[in-house]
Order: sequence, then C-alpha cells, then structure tokens
Amino acid sequence: MGSRVEQFEEIRRDHDHEGLSIRALAERHGVHRRTVRQALDSALPPERRRPQGRPAPALGPFHELIDEWLIADREAPRKQRHTARRIFQRLVEEHEADIGERTVRRYVRARRRELGEPGRAFVPQVHHAGMEAEVDWGEADVMLAGALTRVHLFHLRLCHSGVAYAQAFHHQSQQAFLEAHAEALAFLGGVPALVRYDNLRSAVKAVLRGRRREESDRFVALRSHYRFESAFTLAGLEGAHEKGGVESEVGRFRRRHLVPVPEVEALCELNARLRAACERDLGRRIAGRAETVGEALARERPLLRALPEEPFPSAEETLVRVDQKGLVCVRQNRYSVPIALAGRRVQASVGAREVRVLHDGACVARHERLRGRLGIAARLDHYLELLRRKPGALAGSLALHQARERGRWPETFDALWRALTERHGPSEAAGQMVEVLVLCRELGAARVELAARGALSAGALEGGAVAVLARQSEREEPAPLAGLSERLVGVERPEPLLTDYDVLLGGGGR
Repeated sequence: MGSRVEQFEEIRRDHDHEGLSIRALAERHGVHRRTVRQALDSALPPERRRPQGRPAPALGPFHELIDEWLIADREAPRKQRHTARRIFQRLVEEHEADIGERTVRRYVRARRRELGEPGRAFVPQVHHAGMEAEVDWGEADVMLAGALTRVHLFHLRLCHSGVAYAQAFHHQSQQAFLEAHAEALAFLGGVPALVRYDNLRSAVKAVLRGRRREESDRFVALRSHYRFESAFTLAGLEGAHEKGGVESEVGRFRRRHLVPVPEVEALCELNARLRAACERDLGRRIAGRAETVGEALARERPLLRALPEEPFPSAEETLVRVDQKGLVCVRQNRYSVPIALAGRRVQASVGAREVRVLHDGACVARHERLRGRLGIAARLDHYLELLRRKPGALAGSLALHQARERGRWPETFDALWRALTERHGPSEAAGQMVEVLVLCRELGAARVELAARGALSAGALEGGAVAVLARQSEREEPAPLAGLSERLVGVERPEPLLTDYDVLLGGGGR
C-alpha cells in the first residue's frame, strides 16, 4: 500500500476520469467518506491530530502539593531539589497515593515549563586550531592475565581537529595523570594553549568560590614545564557540558576499540593496542567534516606550541634500604634488587606503571608497579650469586614460584631438572640448574631453552652439555667464499693431457 499522498492522488484521478460519487470512491478505495472529501478538497492529507493527554483523576488531589514543592525548590540548594522520581516517592510514602510514576513525571515536566524553569540549552562553539584541548578519565573492563579487571583510561582530545589519545592505568593516581600528559603531548607533537579539566584530585586540592581552584604543586609544575594554561569546569553536572567533546570521546573510544572485551596478558600489551587504535583513528572522519582527523591534525600541529626538549619527570624519587632478602619497600610493596646490594641504600624511581631502582646512577632493577599493599615482586636473576652458594634454596624460592606463575619459566627447564635429579640427585641437579640460569643471563633465555631441549633429545643430561649447545648456536656462520670463481680465473695451471688415459684404455698400463 502506498502513502496517503498517493492514495489521495488515486481518489482524485478516479473522480476526474470516471466521475464516481463519494460513496463509490469510498467503496473502491476502502476508506471512509470523510477521507474521500479530504482528498477532493486538497492533494495533501491533513496533519494527524496529536493525542491529548488523558486526564489523571488520581493525581488531581495532589496538584497543589506538587506545585508547592516545585516552587519551594527555587530556594533550595541545587543538588537538593526534587526530581520527578523523588516527588513520586514522597506521594506514595507520605500520602499513600495510588498513582503511576510516569503520570507524575508527565505532570512535573509540564508544570516546570509553565512555571518558567529554563531547560538545558547550549551555545554552539567554534574551536580554533592549536588553542584548546580537553582531558577526562573513563573506565573499561578487560581480561587481564585471565581475570576480569577494571582499568582507568586517560583521554586527551584536541578540540579543533578531534584527534584523541588514550592510555590505561590501574589507578587514577596523580602519577598516572602526569605521566599520561607527557605521553599524550608527545603523541600530538605539540602543546595546546589551553587544557580544560573537571575538578579531579590530581590537579585540584580545593574548589574555591566560582571557578577559582587551589591547584596541586605537581600539577602546577607540569603546566609550567609544558607552558600551557589550564581551565576548570563548574563543579557537578553543570560543568559536564563544558568539555563535551572529550566526554563523548570516552564513550566512542570504548565502544569502538574495547568491544568485545580485549584479552591481554599485561597492561603494557593493552596500552600498545590502545596506541595503535589512536593511530588508526587518525583516518576516521567526524560527521559533517570534509577532512579526516589526521588531515586536520596536520594543519593544527604547526600552530601548537613546541614540546620541551625533555618530557616532564613524572616519577617520584625516594631513597630506600635493601633488606637481607634483597628487597626494597616502595609504597608498601616490596621489589627485588641484586642481592649484592643487601644492606645498602639505593634510589627508587616510582612511576605510575613501573618502579625502577638505581645505584650509583645505573638502573639495577625494573619492575611493573604492584597494585594494593604488602605485595612482593621477585626475580630469579637478582639471586643467582647467592643461589650458586646455596643451590638447595632454588626449588622453594619465591622468585621461582613467581616466574612459573607469570609464564617466564619454560617447561623444558622443569623436564631438564627432573632428568638431572634422577641422574645426579637433588643437590647436584639444583646446582646445575643455577648454572643454566646464569647462562640465561649471558646468552638469553630463548637460546638456552633451545639448547636444553637439544640436550634432552640427545640424552646429554648435564648442565655442561646445555652450555656447549647454547654457545655453539651462538657462533656465527662462516662467511661465504664470495668471488671464489673470479679469483680462480687468474690462477695459471697446465692444460690437461689425455695420453696416460689412452694408455690405460689400450691395456698398456697392465
């Protein structure tokens, strides 16, 4: 069946060509005679009447009470005014009203308009190139090492070009906030003149009157390092629209790049995916724009302020003492360092995702930062010198247990260990396994694992055999004899004679 306009056209055509009566036209087209008259009067159907709201007699006795509450709200604090749902709840709980929430919502919406309350409205804005960016945090769930984990996503978006950068952290800490700024601005290749924030704790210590803020010292140092200005939105929902671009970007990015839920083994793997997603987004085109986000960034980048020579030092430095177990305590978690440093003071550089330990200016240990409190991160490599003297401690060591948990201990090593134990006994086998681990430090775990697999296949159940095979694979292949044929061309040699061969054929050599 066609549209009503087409139906009206057919009615008018039949009336003009055949002269049919209104009754006949109504019967032919299956419509009411009123519809036929409307078609003959005008080629355009009349607008349909909108249904009027049905009376709500159950709500009638409460109209005056609801109006009183709405008028009183004008003097109440903004965050403590009635919503339509709260009005419905009070009517049911305090006045035993037998009404529906939808009925209350409809009445409250109409009365607010009649009372002159302004609705939410916004003024369209124009963002000039290189002038403004917005920052916000979002959340997402990921499968991290087999467990569903909530991560926090930092977003920075340039308002003019629409290019955005996202990175994931375990916490919305100030260190994460500062570290993410350095990475985001490096990705953009410049610094906007103004960055807009909501009132997050990483930047604001206290919200003062109006738009005045008491900012944290670390944030002021970040702003001074990159030489940009900051602005803060109004507190609460009123300020959300003031950085609507990044608010929308948080949801768009999550729907586009985190659906389905990604499965990763470590946070660094997730962040590598997120960075690749940001780079792919440079090819997307925002609705209503003729150029891609990347093309707009190419225009905007020359107008951004230049990056400083060094990124902002977001890590915090602290002095710690190495205990007898080769561990340092940083933010209520402990991390291993080379056991030779036991009893000494070292410097810990604490970042949002990584803890580095330095001694005499050199980095001696690097760990992924632990979440929570009272955790321990230990690595076998830090204890090898001690295990050479006490090889029996290897089997029950925390470092070995964590290596197995994190998939850093090959099954080939366990098979080799069992074979060595059967042949040499537990003590000697542990000592040889320690030497295999020392070899991993020198030649790399992958090469030593391949050598261990070869030793097992050949039945050479000795740590020394593993070392021989690993070092043999380390040797470079001999260089090919390039240009050999060319060099032989210049060698003088006599022409071959077939005289002796003829003698042999004739039997003369017998």
